[in-house]
Amino acid sequence: MVPLEAPAAGSAAPPDGAAARKQRALARRKAFSLFVKAKEVPVAARCAAGGEGVRWRCCRQGFEELSGIHRHVALQHGGDVGQRAAAEGSPVDPAGSADGTQGRCRGAPEVAWALPDTSRVGHDDLTSKVGEVLLYYCYCEVKDPEELCAWQKALCQHLHLTGKVRVASEGINGTVGGSKAATNLYIEAVLSHPLFKDILCQEDFKSSAGGAHCFTDLRVGVFKEIVPMGIDPKIVSYKETGIHLSPQEFHKEVEHYLSQASLGQSDTILLDCRNFYESKIGHFQGCLAPDIRKFSYFPSYVDENLKLFKDKRVLMYCTGGIRCERGSAYLRSKAVCREVYQLKGGIHKYLEEFPDGFYRGKLFVFDDRYAICSNEDIISEFQ
Repeated sequence: MVPLEAPAAGSAAPPDGAAARKQRALARRKAFSLFVKAKEVPVAARCAAGGEGVRWRCCRQGFEELSGIHRHVALQHGGDVGQRAAAEGSPVDPAGSADGTQGRCRGAPEVAWALPDTSRVGHDDLTSKVGEVLLYYCYCEVKDPEELCAWQKALCQHLHLTGKVRVASEGINGTVGGSKAATNLYIEAVLSHPLFKDILCQEDFKSSAGGAHCFTDLRVGVFKEIVPMGIDPKIVSYKETGIHLSPQEFHKEVEHYLSQASLGQSDTILLDCRNFYESKIGHFQGCLAPDIRKFSYFPSYVDENLKLFKDKRVLMYCTGGIRCERGSAYLRSKAVCREVYQLKGGIHKYLEEFPDGFYRGKLFVFDDRYAICSNEDIISEFQ
């Protein structure tokens, strides 16, 4: 709830201010209760097996517990509750939400239609600790980042997912963990969204063993960049990215590079655009690994080493591909390289096809697992 504006110094608050706030609160509580009451399933229609079964239905979902329907209405129908309260003749603070909170994502009631139906999925299956972690991104024009953010937050909470989702006008970047049933429903929902249905596909989601326990909480927000490089996306756009190579094509390029490098004849640089602590525990053989602590230092590294890249073919890679999108665009903007290529899907996708290929060691991940393994090589232990 946005705090009420404090009265000017020396002036008294309106005498009916407290009474008006109390009236609004009572009207909202009444409207909230009536909304929940309207979603009750008649006793005769309830499932006899296992107790009372589903007691409320809303947005194609079934709820057995009062706390469940309350949470759903508070999250998804704040606007509906506000309108109902206003219709009763009591003013409602438009900045507030049904649960009295306001975050970076506004709670839009219209996102409810896009939530998947979980009524046929058992609660245990939906919340199982045995699951996976999804990694994906999509660069595209997002006209209303706040609306997309609200939908993502509702979707993840609805599916009991944890993780991090960054939304910006340039796209979305997500890493979420949950049960296999939950991540499957999440992928289906994202792929069916009007923004992504003609851009994203199933293969754009990278997965690894894990679950909701891999993250401490859920963080969804709107940012200027979906991966923080520190440069305005309007200046260096993802639309100017390098040439994408499939894992098979990248593998062949690395193989050729290594054979030529051994003869001292290579005109190629194999560039790791991750942070130093990531490349330290795992990297492609023969790579150039910048000594940078975070991706926002990458542009400075390029600027300081332009002579190194002059007239070279550059093969870039990162964890899942997203840093290469902006990183390759920045490198190309300097007009010094002969050509810039990047590994589509990043190391994640490469290891799916070449678990014992040219990438050796562990793959650093930004969650509580810290790293995942695909081969037995130990390049360096965590410090």
